[in-house]
Amino acid sequence: MPPRTAVTGRSQEPRRRFAEELRLLRTQHGESLRQLGTALGWDASLFGKLESGQTLGSPEVAEALDQHYGTPGLLLTLWELAAADPTQFKERYRRFMTLEAEATGIQQYSPAVVPGLLQTETYARRLLCLGGLSPGAQLDQQVDARMNRREILTGATAPQFRAILDEAVLRRALLDDAEWTEQLDHLDKVTRLPNVTLQVLPFSVGLRELPNTDTALLRLPEGKTVAWVETGYDGQLVAEISGVERLQFSYDRLRDYALSPRETAAFIQHLLEEVPCPSADST
Repeated sequence: MPPRTAVTGRSQEPRRRFAEELRLLRTQHGESLRQLGTALGWDASLFGKLESGQTLGSPEVAEALDQHYGTPGLLLTLWELAAADPTQFKERYRRFMTLEAEATGIQQYSPAVVPGLLQTETYARRLLCLGGLSPGAQLDQQVDARMNRREILTGATAPQFRAILDEAVLRRALLDDAEWTEQLDHLDKVTRLPNVTLQVLPFSVGLRELPNTDTALLRLPEGKTVAWVETGYDGQLVAEISGVERLQFSYDRLRDYALSPRETAAFIQHLLEEVPCPSADST
């Protein structure tokens, strides 16, 4: 299907439109990428990636560009539309991503990896590479999309979010100590958000429900709950009441066996203390 275009001749696809507007504004101002980078204090390569659609950057970059070009709110609005656009995700995930963005409450269980909403950029990149994506524009776009999804957890309309992580998630570290410290530190900070509750399911409770199924229960504004279940190879949206109820029962049982939020915070702090310090390695 060819890209959608408006009467202006520019794309109606949010991500492409954002890139087009950036390129148009810069050329209208007669600036090179290098000049733009110097003016705003970011590396010129960032703006090249923004204009080619390889990355969306951050809302701070969009706001700085709005101020630079005298377009208050325009580029930030386009950035928000692009960041929320489900078409940047693989087809089978798009419906889930749309519902996730609408949910008033999210309950997540992860048996093997850090949930997407809680991942650092480095963790996401490592995981997506293991999933088969090679370094390049497609990988950059998927990492960027995953990082933008994290915005769901902040802001005035952020949902109530509870995540239960199997202890295995926190024991299978990234090989780079600095990268793993960054991920653990991010989890520690996220637990302090008023709408986020994090719990660890310890090894000591033995084999429990949902041993190999990543599960998300989404409470929608109309009061209905749907579920997303995922393995390493596929994902499925569950909307039937009986199926959702079975998953909710399993989730509630896991919560009964999990560490409390306070115990979980202490557990993460202990893991942070166990990570070798770079200075210790060099002596």
